[in-house]
Amino acid sequence: MSPKRSLKANSALMIQGTSSNVGKSVLAAAFCRIFYQEGYLTCPFKAQNMALNSFVTIKGGEMGRAQVVQAQAAGREPDVLMNPILLKPTGQASSQVIILGKPQGTLSAMRYHGEYQRQTWPIVQECLRQLSAENDVLIIEGAGSPAEVNLKQNDIVNMRVALEIKAPVLLVADIDRGGALAAVVGTLELLEPEERALVKGIILNKFRGDIKLLQPALDFLAQKTGIPVLGVVPYYTDFDIPEEDSVALDKEKPVFSPTGSSQKLDIAVIRLPFISNFTDFDALKDEPDVQLRYVNKAGDLGNPDLVILPGSKNTLADLGFLHESGLAERIKQRWRNSGPIIGICGGYQMMGRLVRDPHHTESDLEVIPGLDILPMETEFYPEKYTVQSKGIIRADCLFLKQCQGQPVVGYEIHMGRSYIDKGLTPLFELTDKDSSYTDGLQAGSALGTYLHGIFDNDDLRRSLLEWLWELKDSKRSVDSTISQAALREMAFNQLADLVRQSLNMAAVRSIMGL
Repeated sequence: MSPKRSLKANSALMIQGTSSNVGKSVLAAAFCRIFYQEGYLTCPFKAQNMALNSFVTIKGGEMGRAQVVQAQAAGREPDVLMNPILLKPTGQASSQVIILGKPQGTLSAMRYHGEYQRQTWPIVQECLRQLSAENDVLIIEGAGSPAEVNLKQNDIVNMRVALEIKAPVLLVADIDRGGALAAVVGTLELLEPEERALVKGIILNKFRGDIKLLQPALDFLAQKTGIPVLGVVPYYTDFDIPEEDSVALDKEKPVFSPTGSSQKLDIAVIRLPFISNFTDFDALKDEPDVQLRYVNKAGDLGNPDLVILPGSKNTLADLGFLHESGLAERIKQRWRNSGPIIGICGGYQMMGRLVRDPHHTESDLEVIPGLDILPMETEFYPEKYTVQSKGIIRADCLFLKQCQGQPVVGYEIHMGRSYIDKGLTPLFELTDKDSSYTDGLQAGSALGTYLHGIFDNDDLRRSLLEWLWELKDSKRSVDSTISQAALREMAFNQLADLVRQSLNMAAVRSIMGL
């Protein structure tokens, strides 16, 4: 699709919400896809993101996963300019600060929201200037609510951004959770006059029911605020768009399968307190013969067909959680009984004999015993390794023997380095932009790797699922695995259709000057 120039160069639209988790990220992705479909060179932007779901760009920079999804919806290669500041929580009141893709250290919330945050505003300004100059349409996402008065003095992500480039704002409220009308009116009341003047429309999101019953509320909002309600977006269940952070896991329906399922594969992901990049498992969840569930209690583990240890932003703390909760012993017992286990990144590190953190890069702990499943040890270093990798499958074990020699792609985000015992065969032979190296290890029915996105490799995922069915003395009934790339494109198009049908897009374009 060749982009056309807009009637008004460098048009912008900002999506802000009455609170967190009202659907700003997904609606921004919808607008990215809509304007991409219409031929505009479209780009997403969020000045500051707080999330444990992150991604590595081609150049090795780390950015929030939400802006990656929005970039994909806009048909663009993700770039750290789209999310210049990323905060990755490491504790109750501290986060690792990543600026333009590179970690700057770990700061307390109090320290960051003071002078340090004010110093980042010129970086945000420069990214806005560059992206505005290079694109037809800029879709900007806010964070939380613009009416958080305790944080407003040092705001670099909400109304300060809108004022910087005079971007019209659409205010989104989640009507499913209740209190949406009060949230809209209250938010507007707390804005300064020049800020409120930029709010050009209201969107009610996640509606279930008969729209006719809602009409009096829509009329009230328009009359009370003087701002038009541009539409009501229904609560959708027919397709999936990757979620921004682990708060999305709270919406997962609890599933307990003590003896496994004969109809579907039962895959249990351990829900660590600092779980990161849980979107690694969306490809498995999308398969029709898979039941994916998240487990944080030993008694809920049951007898799954596969246990997955996911990535973690605080590996030592999460490893301590496994030991204290009893999950560590349950997982080790499953391995002794030949139960399949896969560890990704931090989960891979936990499967070794021990993890050391002599420089306190992630926590106050210096060393903690691992699960002692894989013959290796891990040590943390201050430098973070972020890279997109590709290579071939080298191992001839478990399900990998079905796809030995085939290509594999993924990305890595980790602080530590794992040292495997001599004489052992790694899983993958990889290359990044500078070098060749090996990754991964297997012991019995368990294996681990640093590669995020490993299950997005369609052939590898198909081999895994076929192998798990064979372990159940059965044959997979699904003829072919779902292409993740095709599924993602289909979901973006469905989302765009839904939002286009639900909103007054002529009014939106007029607001933007298109």
